[in-house]
Amino acid sequence: MTSRNNRETVLNKALDAVTQDRNNDYGDPEDNFADIARLWNAYKPGCEFDRLDVAMMMVMVKVARAYTSPTLSDHWIDLAGYAACAYGCSLADEEDAE
Repeated sequence: MTSRNNRETVLNKALDAVTQDRNNDYGDPEDNFADIARLWNAYKPGCEFDRLDVAMMMVMVKVARAYTSPTLSDHWIDLAGYAACAYGCSLADEEDAE
């Protein structure tokens, strides 16, 4: 498979994950990440996490995992998906601020 096909496969799988598969299972990422942030805040009093923090920290989790097994496509699919979700969270935060 060519590099272009590999990139396309990763992005298409990430697209499916954030718009269909996981979205159907967990709801909108912006809402789910806000729920996760509330749980993290309860677990770690004194820290103030928000949904964008959740998205960015999940990116870091995937980066750490990709460092260990860089040829596992799941890491790259999830990284692309979390990046898209992070952007959605930033837009939702901007809307909430207005």
